[in-house]
Amino acid sequence: MQFRKAILAGAFLFLVASVDSTPALAQATNCTANQAAAIQCFVAHAVVTNLMTPRYGMTLGQFKTYGVAVSQILQTHHTYLVLTGLASAIADAMPPKNANGTENQSAQDIAVSQIVDAATTANFTPAPTGTTSQDLQWFTLDLVSAMNDNDGVMQLLTPGVGLRIIDSYVVTATSGGNVNWTEADSKISTAIQNLIASGMLKIPAGMTVTEVKTFANSVAKAIYAYKVATNRTAL
Repeated sequence: MQFRKAILAGAFLFLVASVDSTPALAQATNCTANQAAAIQCFVAHAVVTNLMTPRYGMTLGQFKTYGVAVSQILQTHHTYLVLTGLASAIADAMPPKNANGTENQSAQDIAVSQIVDAATTANFTPAPTGTTSQDLQWFTLDLVSAMNDNDGVMQLLTPGVGLRIIDSYVVTATSGGNVNWTEADSKISTAIQNLIASGMLKIPAGMTVTEVKTFANSVAKAIYAYKVATNRTAL
């Protein structure tokens, strides 16, 4: 059932990206005024008919605004694809569970927020016009939530390999439960430099090598915080 709800939510995400006007929504005032108005009307009707409910403590008005933001994210292919990649990696390597198998959704949610914030700060996922960094976090949380319920598919695809590679440097720099961050950051930066030199990693347009290294080092710290929260020794 949860997976089916995720599919409905996903269908909504793609629907709002292409709505210009819909006769069924014309009953509400100004629903056909522009794309944003059409999306807000769709969201309002979806809530009234229980197709979906506002999330993350949003009011209906905030949820309608978020719906418009989602449409902007989906129309900016670079940011959308990066966030989808991050979501799949997190769902695979950083599940909402402690090492003993008990639920710990907050640990994953915090990791999502920290990693998306690091990506935004590094200009790896610039917020499209009409959106905020909070919108990017909520959007990624929605994707991760859907991907958490995947019937083992994530284990087959292992999209979290990049996070596990970064974590390996954190693990080797850990002694007595303490991380030597100078050592970990240095090894991660060297690894990135080697990947760039070998042609295995290409720097996205508009980014610098320093920004990529800073992003990776920030991700390493988000991974460590997640491991502490879930009592894991490695991803």
